[in-house]
Parts: sequence; structure tokens; C-alpha cells
Amino acid sequence: MSKSNPRPVDHFDAIVIGSGPGGEGAAMGLTKAGKRVAVIERESTVGGGCTHWGTIPSKALRHTVSRIIEFNQSPIYTQNTKSIHSTFSQILSHADSVIGKQTRLRQGFYDRNQCTLLHGMAEFVDAHTLAVRHPDGSKEHYTADHFVIATGSRPYQPADVDFSHARIYDSDSILSLKHDPRHVIIYGAGVIGSEYASIFRGLGVKVDLINTRDRLLSFLDNEISDALSYHFWNSGVLIRNDETYERIEGTDDGVIVHLASGKKMKADCLLYANGRTGNTDTLNLGAVGLTPDSRGQLSVDDNYSTEVDHIYAVGDVIGYPSLASAAYDQGRVVAEAISQGNANARLIEHIPTGIYTIPEISSVGKTEQELTAEKVPYEVGRSQFKHLARAQIAGMDVGSLKILFHRDTREILGIHCFGERASEIIHIGQAIFEQKGAGNTIDYFVNTTFNYPTMAEAYRVAALNGLNRLF
Repeated sequence: MSKSNPRPVDHFDAIVIGSGPGGEGAAMGLTKAGKRVAVIERESTVGGGCTHWGTIPSKALRHTVSRIIEFNQSPIYTQNTKSIHSTFSQILSHADSVIGKQTRLRQGFYDRNQCTLLHGMAEFVDAHTLAVRHPDGSKEHYTADHFVIATGSRPYQPADVDFSHARIYDSDSILSLKHDPRHVIIYGAGVIGSEYASIFRGLGVKVDLINTRDRLLSFLDNEISDALSYHFWNSGVLIRNDETYERIEGTDDGVIVHLASGKKMKADCLLYANGRTGNTDTLNLGAVGLTPDSRGQLSVDDNYSTEVDHIYAVGDVIGYPSLASAAYDQGRVVAEAISQGNANARLIEHIPTGIYTIPEISSVGKTEQELTAEKVPYEVGRSQFKHLARAQIAGMDVGSLKILFHRDTREILGIHCFGERASEIIHIGQAIFEQKGAGNTIDYFVNTTFNYPTMAEAYRVAALNGLNRLF
């Protein structure tokens, strides 16, 4: 593409900015509805932050570490051989392999559906025109009837932290870690911080986890949060709750964190994982009359339309729930809204939470503290993984399943799981939880027949345990 001879302006029915889950969901829905669609991606390959820096690589790393732990803890494998020891930089190769497979898969979606893919940085010129600066330096303009902003988010970087320092990382740059730290400080004990605490500790790295709140993952059911705290404590992770930094000092061989409480902490490196910012600052949104909030996020209506009717936004740029799964569904809703004028599809009310710590955490529905605050008469059914034959066979003794249900109607109100494969196990309960009327009761788990031995049997055990509490 020549700078002196730009192509004529191309017009599309819709232009999607970003090829992450939200952008992909919108683009695929629109192309299948017969619309002429372009997707603008600033990176050289598709997939967005989810594929390249977020969900996929972190879960691939977690899987590798989990298998190493499983091997080292099994007397079958270690009786006549040495334990496996690996470093963070060594296990990154598995993540790179998965990223490559995901990228090729997603590229195929665009190719097969004849969706125009443009690589470059996009910014609005006016309400119906985008300027795209391509990697070769050329700049071209594209027009469309509708736009979908699906630019995702990036790690929040406070101005007083020197992220250019060789030993200070965020959750993106940590994937470029070359040295092998013996001690890491993680600032921020949210989902990302907790997941990386599991990964590093599983590799034998000393981990200090600084939590700016009074408990880990406070949106979880308290028992599940407490179980994670205990498991971290038992595995050697040091958690410091209710702490904030005063300043972060990079040194020649590491980092020193000066806490507002007066404490000092020193380690080989720091992973700053406290918050994310929507990628809207380079879009020139002022040209179309849109103003993101302080976190770079946009407000939308039920169809994910912004204050400018023909411009939509999905995924991390609109905030909660900031999940890849939800972003894809949001994109599908937008595609229906654009192609049909209004969307009938909606996200489910109770979106499951999956947290890929070691062990995993997953939940759907209400927590005990929410039900107590709402004065709902509920009861609890529990099953411990250590009592399940399948868990004993697999050596997955750590974990439990908890079902909350209404004492009178027996309606399922919430399901919470802590343990290996929790993010898979939760969907069995979710399928029943989402049923209407008499179909959503704890009796289903008692009256159905589960394969034996399976982890799914935890539902029957928990249901019987809960029903035994009724009087």
C-alpha cells in the first residue's frame, strides 16, 4: 500500500475494532447475517489480549504447573525417579504452542466467513469514518453504517511505578520473563494475582501476595474464599491483607516494596496485578461525542449500544463481567441488534465464575452472605472430594462442592466448587440451576443416576447432605 496513492475509501455495513472474543462474536454473527464486515486488529495476528496475554497463556501455564505438582505428589511416579523441577521460562513454551494453535484456528474463522481483516491502529475521524494506520506507515480511511468497539483492556499501570525496570512486570509483560526468580512479590490479589500466585508457588518460587482488601476474592462465598486462603497458606504463600504500597523501588537485582503500613518487602521481581484499563484512549472517541470513564470504559444499553446509537461496545471496555465467555455472547447480541434492529438474545442472569488457581474455583448464583442479607431461608449441602471414589483414584483429595437451596421450595440458589476441574464440574449444576419452576430443585441430584465413579457424583452426595438437614 503506497503512501502517495491510497486506496479509495471502502464502505462496510459494520466495522469491528478488535479481534478478541467480543469482536469475534460480533464479526461472525454479522457475516452469517449477510453483512459486509471488516475487523481492525492492531496486532499482527488475531485473538486479542485473551489469546495472546490473558486467558489462554495463563491457563496453559497453570495446566503445566498443575501436572508437575500432580506428578511430584504421586508415589506411583516418584517412587523410583526424581521429582520434576521446572522454571517459569521453561514452561512458557507450552503456552506459546497453545497460542499458535488458537491464532490459526481463529484466523480460519475470518477466512471462511469472508470477513475483511485489516491490521493497524484505528481512530475515529467522524461518526461514520475510521482512519487506520497500517504497520507499513500508510493511513487509510474506511466508512461504515455501524461500529463495534471491542478493543479489550490492558493492565493498569500507575504513573509512580517504573514498568520499564527489568524486574517490574505487569500481567502482560510477565510472559516475557527471561530470568528465573526465586522470590516474587505479587501486588494485587484479585483473580489474575491469585492465579499467578498459584503458578509461581507451584514451581517452587517463594511468593508474597499483597492484597489491598481485607480478604481474598471477596466477591466469592466466604467459605470458598477462606478455603483458597488456607490452601495458599498451607502451600507457603504469604498473604498480606489490607496493604497498599507507598512506593515501589527497583534495584539492580530485584525490587523493594515500601508499604503504607511501614513494612518493607524485597524480592527478585514484582508482578503488579491490580486493576485493568479499557483500551479506548487511542480511538479519538471525542470525534464522535463519546467520553469513557476514568477506567477507559463506556456505558451501554441492553443492546450494547453506546450513547451514539450506531456505535456499540462489548467486552472489557464496558466493565463487568469482564469475562471472555461473556464478551463473545455480548458480540453475538450486538450482531443481532445490528442485523435485525433489536436483539432478543440476552446474557443469562447468573454468569458462572471460573478462577484458575490451583485448585480451581468456580461458582454460579448466590453466596451465603448474599442470601443471609436478603433473609432467604436457605440450607446448605456439601460434599468433600476426598470422599469420592473418582477423586481418590485421581489423587484429587483437595476440594469440595457446596449447594445452597431454599428450605421450603428446595430451589437451587447457588453452587460453589473448590478443587481440581471445578470450572467443568460447575456446569452440571448450572444446567439444573437455569431451569425454571420445578425443574430447578435439589431433588434432581438425588433422583438422577450418575456414572460411577465420577466427580459429578459430588452433586448427589451434596444434595443428600443438604436434605438431611431439613426437618
